[in-house]
Amino acid sequence: MTAPPEPVGTVHVVDPSPLNWLFITWNTMEEPIRIDRDGRVVHSLAESSEWLDDRTLELGLRRNVRFQDGEHFTAHNVKQNFDEMQRWAAPHPPGTWLNFPAPQSTAEVVDDHTLRFSFPGPDGLAIGKFRGFHIASSAFWNGKDAPGFGYKKFGSGEGHW
Repeated sequence: MTAPPEPVGTVHVVDPSPLNWLFITWNTMEEPIRIDRDGRVVHSLAESSEWLDDRTLELGLRRNVRFQDGEHFTAHNVKQNFDEMQRWAAPHPPGTWLNFPAPQSTAEVVDDHTLRFSFPGPDGLAIGKFRGFHIASSAFWNGKDAPGFGYKKFGSGEGHW
């Protein structure tokens, strides 16, 4: 197996639209689950999903995936993104049905490639919600010039960034 190519630069996206977060995330980040054109669940960053009971969903994640900046993708990235999004009053303003109940919904890292989500009650939309749940590298949230959806600039991730 050949090594993945080394990152060669930075992509700067400039979009003045009030929906810029939508256009940027859908074009620069991957999600755990996709829905195909026939409406069926297709795993993307996840390679498996299993309901352990009516309130607990476990995702098995792909191995050997890297972000554009070279960072290895692990369950810790998904948890970080989940925890950050749970801080917002409305992570998906145009589609509030995509939001996980906060703060009762939690993510637990089982190992580097397994994540367990617990919800306050049965959630028949949970798998579909992961379709709109885009995963950024830790540098997106923690880096020196990290956009983090605007936290460093505006003190919140909601709104323009």
